[in-house]
Amino acid sequence: MTRTRWHAPGGGGDTPVDRLLDGAEATVSRGARELCCLLNADAASFERAAQNLLRSTGTRVGSELMRQVVECEGRRVLDCCQLGRLDPAWGPGACTTQGVSRQYLGCDGFTARLVGGAEKKLRRGGVRQKRRRRNRHRARLKPLPRPKPGADQAFKEFKLVTFYDEAAEHRLVSVTRKGHHAAGRLMRRDGRRCGFFDAQQKLAVIDGGPWIINQVRRQSLPVDAVCLDFFHLAENVHKARRSCFGEEDPAGHAWAAGLLHAAKHRGYEDLRDALVKWRGTLRAAAKRRAADLLTNYVTDRREMIRYPQFLKEGWQIGSGPTESQCKQVPRRVKGRGKRWDADNAEAVMALEAMRQSDLSDTYWKTCAASFN
Repeated sequence: MTRTRWHAPGGGGDTPVDRLLDGAEATVSRGARELCCLLNADAASFERAAQNLLRSTGTRVGSELMRQVVECEGRRVLDCCQLGRLDPAWGPGACTTQGVSRQYLGCDGFTARLVGGAEKKLRRGGVRQKRRRRNRHRARLKPLPRPKPGADQAFKEFKLVTFYDEAAEHRLVSVTRKGHHAAGRLMRRDGRRCGFFDAQQKLAVIDGGPWIINQVRRQSLPVDAVCLDFFHLAENVHKARRSCFGEEDPAGHAWAAGLLHAAKHRGYEDLRDALVKWRGTLRAAAKRRAADLLTNYVTDRREMIRYPQFLKEGWQIGSGPTESQCKQVPRRVKGRGKRWDADNAEAVMALEAMRQSDLSDTYWKTCAASFN
């Protein structure tokens, strides 16, 4: 690593780029850490982020140091959220719609690719070769740290929890690599952080996953009403349509449109009656199985099919804000050739979740300074 330091006689020295290394204490400054995290967020790799840092500030940083700085900062963000040091500045009062404070809860899961033991050995061998080439005539290097064990599966499901207002102008996003129970604890923790419990209208719009509604109940969240995301219902209806009518049959499209109209404007009872009546007209075993799957899907979620009530109250019936976060938050860790340790992926996504929650300025001005 190289840096440029300016010195004026009688005026002392100064590093214009907020020096990356403190020579006296060998620590990375707050400003440099912020630059590393900012450039990494939209980069395809740590190497690309290091190149962008060099071109934009003239500061040369290795890709490995860039990775260490970013992942370490992500873990600090997770710790600050857990300790209550990074709460949003808004609450129920800022989420007012038609004179009523209203907040929504959303939760979903997504997958990211993990690195296995065999690939870890290949990567470690490449690092050893680079170290030998670069230090052929230098003193012996310190040994590499003990490697983490590789993942036993190719993909890992991460859980995302978000709270937002009617216009999605205020939102709080969190992510965890742990299981359903950890996601439930995030719901309760973040509900306190954003004042969800104190809102006059507390609503949940979810995709119908059984584990989500189970955690809402397990955590005793004071939700006034839970709605099945209309898009997910439509997905299952059209899946049955393709099985029974084919891809382009106009009769199938008319059937699906009529079924969704019944669900949206008349509710669960009319929807199930229409499904039972339709199943009685089928003769092929495969079509009857498709009809049974759709009927069971609807029946298992009958308490969440409340579209007439939600539309009457002017509430949302789609989980678009949650789905968009499930695409945006893991954007840095997904892509061709990207494989991660689960804890490192969680740390990198925590930085993006903080950015989507509009808490970056708060973190860098208050919390990050304490780590210098």
